[in-house]
Amino acid sequence: MAITGDGANLPEIDYIKRHHKHEVRAYQCTSSLLKRIKAPVHLVWSLVRRFDQPQKYKPFVSGCNVQGGDLEIGSVREVNVRSGLPATTSTERLELLNEEEHILGMRIVGGDHRLQGNTTDETCYFVEALVKCNLKSLADVSERLAVQDSTESIVQ
Repeated sequence: MAITGDGANLPEIDYIKRHHKHEVRAYQCTSSLLKRIKAPVHLVWSLVRRFDQPQKYKPFVSGCNVQGGDLEIGSVREVNVRSGLPATTSTERLELLNEEEHILGMRIVGGDHRLQGNTTDETCYFVEALVKCNLKSLADVSERLAVQDSTESIVQ
C-alpha cells in the first residue's frame, strides 16, 4: 500500500478524487483536507448526515433552521453563526446526500459573509482554517461517542 505525504493511501486518494470534483473558476480557490477519525463510520455519519443539525459538531454554529422541514436534495438551511466570525448567518442548500457512500454535499447560496476586502489568499486561508476546525471537532465528538458506545457495551 503506497502512502502519500499527507498520510493517505492511494485507494483513499482515488476515492476522494472520484467524489470531490470541482471546476475552479478564476475567482475561486480549492484545497483538499483529510482528517482521520478513530470512530466507526456509522457514528461519524450519524452526525454529518444531519443537514438540519450542524451545531452537533460545528463549534461556530449556534443554531439551524431548515426551510420547509424536509431533509432532501434541494433543502435549504439558515445557519446562525456564533459571534467572532465575519458572518452572522449562512444560507446553504443540500446538493448531495448519499447514504450508501456516506457523502453529503452542500453549497453556500447566501448569508451575510463579510469577507469583502480580503484577498483571495486571505479568504482561502480563513475558509481552510474553519474547515480544519470543523473536522477536528467532528473527530472529537465522534471519538467521544465511540468511547461512550464501547463503555456502555462493557457495562451491559
